[in-house]
Amino acid sequence: MRIADLVREDRVSLDAGITSKKRALERLGELLAADDGELPAGQIFDALSARERLGSTGLGHGVAIPHGRMAEIDAPRVAVLRLEQGVDFDAIDHEPVDILIALIVPEESTGEHLDLLAQLARTLSQPDNIAALRRSADAPALHLAASAAFRDA
Repeated sequence: MRIADLVREDRVSLDAGITSKKRALERLGELLAADDGELPAGQIFDALSARERLGSTGLGHGVAIPHGRMAEIDAPRVAVLRLEQGVDFDAIDHEPVDILIALIVPEESTGEHLDLLAQLARTLSQPDNIAALRRSADAPALHLAASAAFRDA
């Protein structure tokens, strides 16, 4: 499975009002729960937060990849969030994070989880891909930029 196949327009957002790591994770939970009346956003937030407590998923250069595994889902999900202002995410370079790509996978999908994380890391290590995400003027443009960036992962 490829990340590009998981990037859906209803799970992509630009947000000017988020000013904390907690609120960014809450918003990612909302995006990942989109169109699923069975899985509450708060439960996804809890899974992402639990992983963050083990160590920050902030990669540096303003990018973070919050992720987790959940027994309640049967297929991987990805959400893309770009913030107007970066937030403190305890990133390894201590820089604020403004691009967050969240991933949740089924509990038993260890191998797939690692493969998808590797795709994310490869794509987000390319400065041109990060720049394209930052240039996006609105959510549809961000969706197109993310889809294009991850197509070659």
